Amino acid sequence: MQVAISMQDQLDTAEVLALYQANAWSSAEKPNELLAALRNSHSLVTARMDGKLVGLGNAISDGHLVVYFPHMLVHPSAQGQGIGRQMMAALLQRYAGFHQQMLTADGQAIEFYQALGFVRAGQTAPMWIYAGTEH
Repeated sequence: MQVAISMQDQLDTAEVLALYQANAWSSAEKPNELLAALRNSHSLVTARMDGKLVGLGNAISDGHLVVYFPHMLVHPSAQGQGIGRQMMAALLQRYAGFHQQMLTADGQAIEFYQALGFVRAGQTAPMWIYAGTEH
């Protein structure tokens, strides 16, 4: 099945919420804030199979030196098919040469991002004030 990767896709609230719920991300509990955040991201990448949203990722950036990749989701039924890799490739191409390209990863995602060239940032420790429940 062909996957369409886009950096100019339009988001439908119901399909975005379905994707976040399928991945058990707590962001789905705040639909208005989630959609506003995604629509106001510096970059947004989507993946569709037969027109259905199966993946989504975004970037927050100053546009010059620093980019942070907060969300990268692939529907569980479509995982393991290289969709996340294709979406990250599109984002990494957009931000190639930036001084800092950052993200937070846990679980199996660590190996995924390491395969894309990400490494632990020295002796740093991730820190946050977080209202979610999945970590």
